[in-house]
Amino acid sequence: MKRSTLVLIAILVVLILATVLVLQRPGEQSVRAGMGTPLLTLDSAAVDRLEITSTGGRIVLAREGGTWMLAEPIRYKADQTAVGTAVGQAGRMTIMALASSNPQKRGVFQVDSTATLVRVFEKETEKAAVRIGKAGPAYTQTYVRPEGSDEVYLVDGSMSWTFVKPAKDWRDRLIYATSKDSIRSVRFQYGDTTFVLDRADTLWRVDGAAIEQSRVENLLIALASFTTDEFVDTAITAAGKPVGILTVDGVQIVFLPHPATGRYYVRTSLSPQVFEVQEWKAKQLLKRKVDFTGAVG
Repeated sequence: MKRSTLVLIAILVVLILATVLVLQRPGEQSVRAGMGTPLLTLDSAAVDRLEITSTGGRIVLAREGGTWMLAEPIRYKADQTAVGTAVGQAGRMTIMALASSNPQKRGVFQVDSTATLVRVFEKETEKAAVRIGKAGPAYTQTYVRPEGSDEVYLVDGSMSWTFVKPAKDWRDRLIYATSKDSIRSVRFQYGDTTFVLDRADTLWRVDGAAIEQSRVENLLIALASFTTDEFVDTAITAAGKPVGILTVDGVQIVFLPHPATGRYYVRTSLSPQVFEVQEWKAKQLLKRKVDFTGAVG
């Protein structure tokens, strides 16, 4: 056998041995551990508080009388679906593998002291705390580390998408919501011009005149779930006069022009909160009489 061949074989053996030694270093495990085991033991029905601390600040969500509220950094009704998803995800964190137990490797998995910390409470008692790290090899996997532990686990679920987001994404975005079948009357006001869309039995009319019923459907769908794009938590002073006012079964929805964009400010008689919506969304509601009658007048 040639000398060069022997040298190559020797190098290959050394590389194999080095790889084995690296993989067997304490705290660097690539084997599956506890596959299918829940990481946290929680009673989702009893969870009544979430505290999420990240580099962006602290968010507190608390259940009050059956309704989830954003308690910090601002008090506001929470998005019930978003919180319900988070509580469910916390209880369903399933261990796929033990990734590491080496404290020096926390940064590799992004689960060190700067990682987002999620604390879960049941009946005002802390039941679990976990650091949310980077995504795993698959998009639907995440590295996490229980607070106070050296073990880093790969768990099932996209935890960053669920927990790591700004406060505004935890807020209820509904401006106005109702069943479209329950709407009986909508009054439109544009300056001194007004007209009324109302329903008698099953037929919609405009100022008492019959119209094609299909022309009302898109408006009803938009009113059934009218959501904001942004929350405005400071006073607005340069918006100008309302460009349109809708009164839906007694609830007033006011549209004001945004001074610098094509968007609109929106406020309602239901709360003092000011919202901001894109132009296309506002125009789903800011209908003109001709949109229903098909003729000017």
